[in-house]
Amino acid sequence: MSTPRCSCHSCWLRVPVLMFALLLCSACEAMGRIEDPEVQPLPADSNPLPDLEANPPAVPPAPADLRPVAVWERMFVDEWGREHTQTFLPWSHSRDSWDFYNLAYGLDANTAMYRATGRRAYLDRALLYVNNLVASARVSASLPNSQFKDGYLGWSSSLSQPAGHEVPLYESYCWRYVTRLLRVIRETPELYAADVYRRQYDRLLAFTEKNIFEKWFMRGANDFLYRNRTHMAAHWAFISMDLSRMTTDPGHKARYLEVFDNINQGMPNFPSSLRAQLEPNPDHPTAWFWSEKWGTNVQPGQDVAHANNVLAFVVEAHDAGMEWTDADIRRFVVTLNTVIWPAPKVYAEYVDGTGAGDGWFNDGLMKLGRYDVNLQRRLEQHRVGQNSQYFANGALNVRLLSERAAQ
Repeated sequence: MSTPRCSCHSCWLRVPVLMFALLLCSACEAMGRIEDPEVQPLPADSNPLPDLEANPPAVPPAPADLRPVAVWERMFVDEWGREHTQTFLPWSHSRDSWDFYNLAYGLDANTAMYRATGRRAYLDRALLYVNNLVASARVSASLPNSQFKDGYLGWSSSLSQPAGHEVPLYESYCWRYVTRLLRVIRETPELYAADVYRRQYDRLLAFTEKNIFEKWFMRGANDFLYRNRTHMAAHWAFISMDLSRMTTDPGHKARYLEVFDNINQGMPNFPSSLRAQLEPNPDHPTAWFWSEKWGTNVQPGQDVAHANNVLAFVVEAHDAGMEWTDADIRRFVVTLNTVIWPAPKVYAEYVDGTGAGDGWFNDGLMKLGRYDVNLQRRLEQHRVGQNSQYFANGALNVRLLSERAAQ
């Protein structure tokens, strides 16, 4: 059993789930590991199961020989209740922004499983976490050791140096999945038309535009958005992309697209961009190689743990029809399938294929399975990082593969 960590393992304790089938019928730059949060006992009346609809939305049949969405969902639900009680819910109430870093995996998990199944219980769980985060925000001027002391809402962290500072990385790492959740509501007509979701959407979008993007942009875009590593800048490209597709303010949209384009095409403060960093892998020309450091192509390149963060953005940008092409994705698939993961239980530490890695693909690389049936089949047998984020994205991969096969 491994502990959650920054851009690494987030394997959480498992709780067995009984009568899942019956209920189906009847009714979210730091390095290193963090310690397990203090274990919270499950309340006596706690029900770890989602409130499953009696008539769930139809799911297209899975391509032949692939594990179907329903099986991935059962594996997900085995983790859902205990992860919520012991980790994600306490983290969502925290006023230390470091906890938001790991809450990101719970947000992604619940949003992905909603997208895979259409069950609103998962969407509601993700919204619960975000509403808790927003409720815990405080005016910067009231945070005792804030380095800004301005009028924006936010959080500090005891792990910053010095302690008590506001940390853009912790917020952006989490908030890319907040904006993705909001996009799901905006792009799903029945959700956007429902008062209960529209009210939350409007409030959370307004908070995000003001107290996440504007806050860090105005405090210094070069320092806090155009970051000195590919994966940290990718978080802001992700957030900017999503906001550009939701905002109703033309001026805001232009600013979001400017940031998106700069990170992808030409950083204002570094001699490179995400696009310019990529080049063919010297040993596998159909795969990508890149360094996490702007303006260099020195091997071994990006570490695989943080390559996940780059891919989390690239996959969503590709699917939104923004910047990243099918040809780009095919090269990333080869990068994972051949260079990073050349054989079962053999994992590289770096994107050039060197080093001994640990095979944690949850936060980005495994999402490439939505484009390639053979890769998805390999992911079914993968045993590293089996938690709700892994199972939810496995389910979403199959859902998207099924939809493409049905076209």
